[in-house]
Amino acid sequence: MLPQTSTGTIAPKSSSRPSAKRPSAKSEAHLDSLELMGAAMAFARNQEIYGEDEPADYLYKVISGTVRTYKILSDGRRQIAAFHLPGDMFGLAVGDHHAFSAEAVTDSNILVIKRSAVVALAGRNTDVARELWMLTARELQRMQRHMILLIKSAQERVAAFILEMAERSQDHRAVELSMPRQDIADYLGLTIETVSRMLTHLAENAAIELPSSRRIVLRNRSALSG
Repeated sequence: MLPQTSTGTIAPKSSSRPSAKRPSAKSEAHLDSLELMGAAMAFARNQEIYGEDEPADYLYKVISGTVRTYKILSDGRRQIAAFHLPGDMFGLAVGDHHAFSAEAVTDSNILVIKRSAVVALAGRNTDVARELWMLTARELQRMQRHMILLIKSAQERVAAFILEMAERSQDHRAVELSMPRQDIADYLGLTIETVSRMLTHLAENAAIELPSSRRIVLRNRSALSG
């Protein structure tokens, strides 16, 4: 069930739940107006935001915290599809139902926006429609990159993950990981032991430093991208 918040109430879970070209100032203004139609909601660590196959009646934007989207495979393994950080939108389903589940990795504040309101505004405004198309295209590109990543070697996967997180952080020279090692392993299609071993190997080869279990300092980007 989606909880009640100070900014609004979302219907409980019965049948529903709630580097591209920079958008123009006009488009950003319309998107900001759209966000005012949403409700800010708090989700505790590991709390479900929506489940696989649930109706995709809402769009979501991370205000603070981290969100993972994932699917449980037929053999019981969990495959994490993406990590969503502050500023990211997610829940952009192609059809009427979610293909993945979403959970808060950490205590998170999420803006929840009715999908019907987004569609209605996009129908009236071409700038908003174009921005939504770009968001969908970026999500498709991310999924394609992830598929390619999963056929690489274990070291290449871990190195690529470090670079991805660095690019998405404010300090491109270091990464403060909000997700545990098991999440990283499930994102990369590896075991947690392999992830730990690859991190140690990269540190021993001076590609990175590991001041703590969650902090990674990049020392040699060429070694990571090679």
